[in-house]
Amino acid sequence: MALEIRSVTSKKDLKAFIYLPFKLYKGNSCWVPPLVFDEYNTFRKDRNPAFEFCEAEYWLAWRDGQVVGRVAGIVNHRYIEKCGNKHARFGWIEFVDDFAVAEALIRTVEDWARGKGMTAVAGPLGFTDLDKEGMLVEGFKELGTMAMIYNPPYYPVYLERLGYTKDVDWLEFVVTTPTSIPEKALRVQELLAKRTGVHIYEWKNPRQLVARYGKQIFALLDEAYAGLYGTTPLSEAQVKAYIDQYLGFVDPRFTKIVVDEEERLIGFGITMPSLSVALQKAHGHVLPFGWFHLMSALRKPKSIDMYLVAIKPEYQARGVIAFLMTSLSASCIAAGITTAETSGELEGNYQVQSLWKGLQRRQHKRRRAYRREL
Repeated sequence: MALEIRSVTSKKDLKAFIYLPFKLYKGNSCWVPPLVFDEYNTFRKDRNPAFEFCEAEYWLAWRDGQVVGRVAGIVNHRYIEKCGNKHARFGWIEFVDDFAVAEALIRTVEDWARGKGMTAVAGPLGFTDLDKEGMLVEGFKELGTMAMIYNPPYYPVYLERLGYTKDVDWLEFVVTTPTSIPEKALRVQELLAKRTGVHIYEWKNPRQLVARYGKQIFALLDEAYAGLYGTTPLSEAQVKAYIDQYLGFVDPRFTKIVVDEEERLIGFGITMPSLSVALQKAHGHVLPFGWFHLMSALRKPKSIDMYLVAIKPEYQARGVIAFLMTSLSASCIAAGITTAETSGELEGNYQVQSLWKGLQRRQHKRRRAYRREL
C-alpha cells in the first residue's frame, strides 16, 4: 500500500500522533517518555495559550493501516514580528527508518509553509523556546531527559539529505558534583553579599515561591533570554501555564532565587531531581503507578536536571551567576547529589559554558536546529 500523509483532524488522530513515539522507541533504554497529559496540553488548541499567536497543523504518515511518522508545522507570528523573517517551524517529528517517510513529512510541512507565505522552514522547534527543540546529533547512547528531544542517528542523516543545514547547535554537559566548595568561591559569595546585599531568598514550599516571585521569574526570563535564538515574549496566559508546569513541584534545595537588598528578583536557577528513570517506569502516565515512581525520584534524587537559569542583564557581569551556582552546589553536596545534567546551551554562549570550567564535566550531547530556504 502506498505511503499517505493525512492531517490530524480528530481526537483519534491526535491520540495516534501522541502515542507514535511510544511504539517507535519501545525497548529503547535511552528514550524518556513524556507525560501524556502534558502532550495533550501542548497540542490541543483549547489548552495551549501559544495559539494566541501561533498557528499549527499536524500530520501523520500512514502505510498499510499503520502510523509510520508524524510532524507538526508551526507559524509563530510573534517571532516573525520580532525577527522580521518569515520562517515556519517543524517540530515533534518522528518516523520509521525509511527516507521516503521523512521526505513526505518534511515536504508536506514545506508546502504548507509556502501557502502561508513563509520563505524558510526551521526545526525541530516548538511553539516557544520552552518547548522541546533541537535534533540530537551527538549522544545517541546517553539517557534522555524530560525536557529534551531524543531521536535515533538516522534522523539528522535524512534531514541533511533533504537539503537542511545547521542553523544553531546546543551543547549539553554532565557535571560531577564537587566534594566541597572551594574557599575562593565562598569568599567571593561572602564579599558580594556584604558589598551589595545580594542574597538567596529562602522559601519553604512552591506555593510560597509562586505567591512571591512566580510572575517575576518569567518576566526576568523574558528579559534575560530576549536575544537568544527562537525566543518570544510570553503572554500572561503562558506565564500562568508555565508557573504550573515548572514551579508546581520545585524543591527549595535545588531551585535558587537571588534577590537584592530590597528583595527584588535579580536571578534564579530552576533545577529538579532527574525524573528520567521514573518516567520510563511510568510509561507516560501518572496513574495508577506512575505517581509512586515520580514521587520516589523527587524524594531521593542522585542526579539533577538544570532547566532554566536567568540573571538580570545589569547583574550578569557582577558575579551573581557564580553566587547562585555556589549556593546550588552546596545544596547538592548536602543532599548527596552526584551529577547534574545541563539543558541545552547555545554553542556560542561562552558565558554560560564558563560556569563548568572549574568542575569535572563532560560534553555528552549536541543537538541542532536545521533550516532550509524555500
